[in-house]
Amino acid sequence: MFSYRHGFHAGNHADVLKHLVQVLILEHLTAKDKAFWVIDTHAGGGSYRLDEGYAAKSLEYETGIARLWDVPDLPVPLRSYIEDVRRVNPDGQLKVYPGSPQISLQHLRSQDRLHVFEKHPTEIGVLQEYFSTAGRQVTVHDQDGYAGLKALLPPPPRRALVLIDPSYEDKNDYDAVVEAMSEALKRFAIGTYAVWYPQVQRAESHQLPQRLQALAPGDWMHAALTVKAPGPGGLGLHGSGMFVFNPPWKLERSVRDALPTLVRLLGQDGHATSDLYYRNS
Repeated sequence: MFSYRHGFHAGNHADVLKHLVQVLILEHLTAKDKAFWVIDTHAGGGSYRLDEGYAAKSLEYETGIARLWDVPDLPVPLRSYIEDVRRVNPDGQLKVYPGSPQISLQHLRSQDRLHVFEKHPTEIGVLQEYFSTAGRQVTVHDQDGYAGLKALLPPPPRRALVLIDPSYEDKNDYDAVVEAMSEALKRFAIGTYAVWYPQVQRAESHQLPQRLQALAPGDWMHAALTVKAPGPGGLGLHGSGMFVFNPPWKLERSVRDALPTLVRLLGQDGHATSDLYYRNS
């Protein structure tokens, strides 16, 4: 929906979980010389200032990245994620938060490619300007990400990370994600797909992981981080989850190592907890 702007939520607890998983998958892909693609279906604005604009108004990053920023002796997986955020804050001050397109860009090698989709009429202009000097390595698509994904699969190098994280402001997004994944797996069954979803008091949110699991032809991982009890009347975001199709073999172990620290540092009340489910066929 066009009312949604990710800048309000940049760097919050949901971004921490989402981008932790993204960084770990990218590290796996770059461990081999063979090229890969990243396809980001709902890219947003690229990166976000935390000291001005939407993020400075909402201050949601204070419930997420800010709680990890200066913590010593973090588990290795979280250190990898923090290092990615530090790359856009070279002076050591937390002023910028990298969105998923910027995180992907930081891991690309000369042989790799990034495709980003955005259809928000304001965000697409921001994204196009952000990558205006990126060259042929990055392609910005002013298009619906679900439809665009079909045209890019299977990718020529036969290695890819596909990120799918709509706003879910429209409840139809839950069905759209399932439909997109069903079609994507038919076209490119061996790709790594990372689907983010919100924990909200809505039946569609509770049902989505099970619906995705039913689609999985092979291995999958489902990680969930709850930071607080649902709000009064069931309103608001109280956590989030990542469902990964064909996860790298070390991903489950790395996420498992990180989750207890995330519960401890990002938890907002006694209801904070995490869950991790994994199938290795």
